[in-house]
Amino acid sequence: MNALHEPLFPDRQDAGRCLGAALARAAFHGSPLVLALPRGGVPVAAEVARALRAPLDVLVVRKLGVPGHEEYAMGAIASGGIKILRKDLINSLELPRSAVEAVVARESAELARREVLYRGGRMHLPVAGRTVIVVDDGIATGSTMLAAVQLLRQEHARHIVVAVPVASPDAVQQLQTEADEVLALFQPEPFGAVGYYYQDFSQTSDAAVREILDAFANSADDPPGDPDPLRRPRDPLTLVRLEARPLTGADGDYDELLRMIDGASVVLLGEATHGTREFYQQRALITKRLIQEKGFNAVAVEADWPDAYRVNRYVHGEGHDPDAEHALQGFQRFPSWMWRNADVLDFVDWLREHNSKAASRGKQVGFFGLDLYSLHKSMDEVIRYLEKIDPDEARKAKQRYGCINRHGPDPQDYGLLVGSGLSEGCRAAVLRQLLSLQSKEVEYLKRDGAVPAEEYFFAEQNARLVANAENYYRQMFRSDVSSWNLRDEHMMETLMEVVAHCRYHNGLAKVVVWAHNSHLGDARATERARYGELNIGQLVRDAFPHQARLVGFSTYDGSVTAAAGWHLPAQRQRIRPALEQSYERLFHEVGIPSFWIDLRKESPGVEALRAPRLERAIGVVYRPETERQSHYFTARLSDQFDAIIHFDRTCAVEPSERTSTWDRDEAPETFPVGL
Repeated sequence: MNALHEPLFPDRQDAGRCLGAALARAAFHGSPLVLALPRGGVPVAAEVARALRAPLDVLVVRKLGVPGHEEYAMGAIASGGIKILRKDLINSLELPRSAVEAVVARESAELARREVLYRGGRMHLPVAGRTVIVVDDGIATGSTMLAAVQLLRQEHARHIVVAVPVASPDAVQQLQTEADEVLALFQPEPFGAVGYYYQDFSQTSDAAVREILDAFANSADDPPGDPDPLRRPRDPLTLVRLEARPLTGADGDYDELLRMIDGASVVLLGEATHGTREFYQQRALITKRLIQEKGFNAVAVEADWPDAYRVNRYVHGEGHDPDAEHALQGFQRFPSWMWRNADVLDFVDWLREHNSKAASRGKQVGFFGLDLYSLHKSMDEVIRYLEKIDPDEARKAKQRYGCINRHGPDPQDYGLLVGSGLSEGCRAAVLRQLLSLQSKEVEYLKRDGAVPAEEYFFAEQNARLVANAENYYRQMFRSDVSSWNLRDEHMMETLMEVVAHCRYHNGLAKVVVWAHNSHLGDARATERARYGELNIGQLVRDAFPHQARLVGFSTYDGSVTAAAGWHLPAQRQRIRPALEQSYERLFHEVGIPSFWIDLRKESPGVEALRAPRLERAIGVVYRPETERQSHYFTARLSDQFDAIIHFDRTCAVEPSERTSTWDRDEAPETFPVGL
């Protein structure tokens, strides 16, 4: 306890009762809504809500701490995209834009996580047209509360009251210019910290917040009237059949899906295998409509950055490739058929033609890779860029990257030697190269004859990829979960870089992501979450809680292009009929050859798909003989995706370079019993 300040309240509950008594004497228009700033504001607000007999909800706002000095706020963010930055402080500290954006991205993810954690599946209580009382346990600088007030203005609250037990006079004065009323029971000066005014200022836990909110939600009266007859118990198959929307090949098949996507800026389109033609074709079809009808301007795929960027140059009418087939030849690494196939070739041709008709480059659509397997190729691209613009720095880059090159051309050799302690790692060297390149961005872009900004962006992302790939390969022999998470975190970082790049150069960022279901279906809805595994779908939902849509794909049987083992040739294999107790078997029994389901609806059918079932995932390797162990996991589909698209029988994607292994007949349709 600071000697200059005496405690005013025993604890938050006592402070809330005092605040509630003061507010109960006020006259409000209509029934007020009490919103708490978590976590410390929730027990205070609970007492206020009880005193006013008002509903209680949370308004999640996150402070933006100065990098390295997180206790100092340089701004705040709130749900709905509100961002407040103290530009005077940022400028005085000479903080680079990338550092500020990194803090915003991190806190946006935490904000979204807390929204889900505190509410569960409950919706926000509406604020439009209502008197809203925003409560916290105290206010020091006011930046967090200011963000909350601005969010409520955006959502058309009728009357905004800021209510706290204690606040600094400066913060109260600032908030009085934004809120309709400000009530602070005490305004000590000098102020110090909020905790000085409580005898017990122990941290409020997430569990305590959820318990308080659940108690208020459960005390609400049930709506009157008879229940909807469709909500009466039925078997899951009947309920799901009611939700299935057939796909017939008609032009309007996806009209309702696009309406469900409306308002989103990041749409993730999945695949249940890396080698199914229908998945590639339908993703391309949906993506074309998103580009033409919804203004999407980037496609980001589960592919290596330099190989995809070669395609990006081609679709913009740049580079030296005469056609799409040549542009895709950068994809030589196993599994080449993922991106060098007939359906991707058709889409790249379409994208090139679409861009050729655009009014300007800013209206064109980019094509980017999210993955990190191109360690050596990305190092070469960084050096190649520097050789053109800064030969001295190129020589330094060769020396820094030489630390990795001395381990040979296979990055797994580097990971094995470093991970086992037989060789020292190169972490410091690759990070120095990334920071060096970033520090010279302005210099490079101002030089006469400098390579355009697009080329700097390409090089910077390659340097960042090298740093992340070094870490990935160093971890891959230590922990499956750790390396998986590093890979998906890298893909998320790259996606955020693409979003920032599109916003800066085009004024708008709307991105379609193509990746496997296992990467873009929310990992928290699968058994892998128990092992600490996350994925890009989870991270995207956290970063874009209201602007993301996750669309999964599934199939019951058919054929697939896959290898029998890592680095083995591509084969056209028969997919076994899906197992009992799987979503794929349930969808097969629906009896419709192809359909989609809107999983965002509140309906018995969607609720039935929230019950845990098996889900199949086939990657670049397919092992039918161990399918249950190798290719199935448990999931809750309605929590994993926003929509699911099912094709009962599918065909193998056709590689651009067909081999005798692929051309030969598929395996017979009979399989051993019991697998």
